[in-house]
Amino acid sequence: MIQVSNVVKVYRRGKNEVPALQGVSLTVPRGQFLSVMGSSGSGKSTMLNLLGALDVPTSGTLHIDGKEISRFPDDELSKFRRDRLGFIFQFFNLLPTLTAVENVILPELLAGKSRDELEPKAKALLEQFGLKGRHTHRPDELSGGEMQRVAVARALLSEPALLLADEPTGNLDSKTGAEVLKLIREATRARNLTVVMVTHDPKAAEVGDRLVLLADGRIVGDDPVRAAA
Repeated sequence: MIQVSNVVKVYRRGKNEVPALQGVSLTVPRGQFLSVMGSSGSGKSTMLNLLGALDVPTSGTLHIDGKEISRFPDDELSKFRRDRLGFIFQFFNLLPTLTAVENVILPELLAGKSRDELEPKAKALLEQFGLKGRHTHRPDELSGGEMQRVAVARALLSEPALLLADEPTGNLDSKTGAEVLKLIREATRARNLTVVMVTHDPKAAEVGDRLVLLADGRIVGDDPVRAAA
């Protein structure tokens, strides 16, 4: 599903070059839930940006679902993000003036799909995620855990091949975070989705099948967390 081969990413800060990833190679099979941990500056956010087609490597190659996205032009990267990827963020990224169901369907509406087609699917997802009767509520009428459930539904509506999660429990208390992680785990397993989750929380990382540790732009650990069911 994911093949990262000797990827280097260097950022320029004025006249200085700052290496973010230094020769990273990684293979993630379809259906695996990969947790990525590392301290600030380890390169984990850079890795997520590259996998999310939000940036391109300085050198090396990156294949997702058989496509070498590391060499895509900007318009193809945008289409790939829209059609093949789902994103979950720490701060939910919900629009405050939209209802839960409107937030879920917005990306697909912008892609040209019809509201009549999308709303039933969105409502079904929200109900599946424990939000029956809440689809007309706006973000300020929802708890943090409920907002993150809306964000998960939004990420899954397009039926992506790869789900990327950036500190999805970082803005939640431990109990709510555990509930959201269980939801993500069950929803992605049912769909055989590949998941890459960046987290600073060792407890959150244990939800995955595999844990990769990054330090100074290099992989310094790569071990199974638990046997896949």
